[in-house]
Amino acid sequence: MRIRLNWPVMILISLGTLLILFPLYMAITIALKNPEELAKSLFAFPTTFHWENFTNAIKMTNFFQALRNSALVTTSTVVLTLLSNSLVAYAIARNMDQKFFKGLYFYFISAMFIPFPIIMLPIVKLASAFHMTNLVGLTILHTVYALAFNVFVYVGYIRSIPVALEEAARVDGATTWSTFWRIIFPLMAPINATVGILVCLSTYNDFLLPLIIISDPSMYTLPLVQYIFQGQFNTDFNLAFSSYLMAMLPMIIIYLFAQKWIINGVTQGAVK
Repeated sequence: MRIRLNWPVMILISLGTLLILFPLYMAITIALKNPEELAKSLFAFPTTFHWENFTNAIKMTNFFQALRNSALVTTSTVVLTLLSNSLVAYAIARNMDQKFFKGLYFYFISAMFIPFPIIMLPIVKLASAFHMTNLVGLTILHTVYALAFNVFVYVGYIRSIPVALEEAARVDGATTWSTFWRIIFPLMAPINATVGILVCLSTYNDFLLPLIIISDPSMYTLPLVQYIFQGQFNTDFNLAFSSYLMAMLPMIIIYLFAQKWIINGVTQGAVK
């Protein structure tokens, strides 16, 4: 049996693959060159691999301390988000027939359309007033800022879970609190994985919020310390791209192992 190839689709897939792989190729080749090779040819493969670029980048950025800060903020944000946002979404999803909860749902949805630069100044003022210009404050702000989108995703998924399960638990004497943690929350594993991965990626890669909140260099996250390579008159591209590759590696590994959870969670959450 001969299989027909859909050539227009194959061409589009090939072009899309090239568009994704070419920037990665550029990042790797630039990271392994010295300034002289960069000046000669930007696109050529390096003749000699300069692995010392990675060592110099680690020293200039205090890489491992910044990685520790990013890992701490990211892990704390993911855990706090899953525990708190799921509770808020559950309360809304199971009470959508009431005007208050329905209005609260649309209130959260409307927050998704507010650009972050508009609320930057109030956030800085509030964070300074409540002494939240540290990693703890950064974690709380990330959790709150992601609430709107997460409620939108969670509500759609929770409403697909049969209410009969909760009614049976109440008949057996379970409270609303125990029903959620023992029955509903375990059933939310796919959407929890999806939300957790998306929050992990966005928190780890965020530059703007730490920039306006954190002033102590010892608390800088990875996106902030990488800004050191950009000077007023020149940029150390080879060291910068070496640092970028090292910073990308943890998230690439996490995403490769967890991408099926993202697709599965989004697909199931779309079914009401």
